[in-house]
Amino acid sequence: MSVIVRVLVNAVALWVTTLVVPGIAITAREGHLQQAVTFVVVGAVFGVVNTVVRPVVKLLSLPLYVLTLGLFSLVVNAAMLELTAWVSSFTPLTLVVDRFFWSAVLGALVVGVVSWLLALLVPERRKRRV
Repeated sequence: MSVIVRVLVNAVALWVTTLVVPGIAITAREGHLQQAVTFVVVGAVFGVVNTVVRPVVKLLSLPLYVLTLGLFSLVVNAAMLELTAWVSSFTPLTLVVDRFFWSAVLGALVVGVVSWLLALLVPERRKRRV
């Protein structure tokens, strides 16, 4: 169940990002249902990229995280957004990022803030101790 919630949070964060950042868009067919499905599919791709690739990139760029006091995370998040755009370009449902520095970095910042706000609203499921 938490995977579905995470994909929906990613989809909403990407939707807000496409509304706020002018250089980021998602191509979809006409119709609200098809656009919603597109955001969910791209949100799932974004979740897979963040789950698989992001930890490796964070580990390899650890000295830059320390040197910049964590600000390098914006660049890593922008790279994950660009990687999601590249992976989704092989499907008919694509994420488009115009420029890396302005569009991707600002988009990563918006996705991060919206995901954080939505995570505050979603109740965390606690494990029972036996």
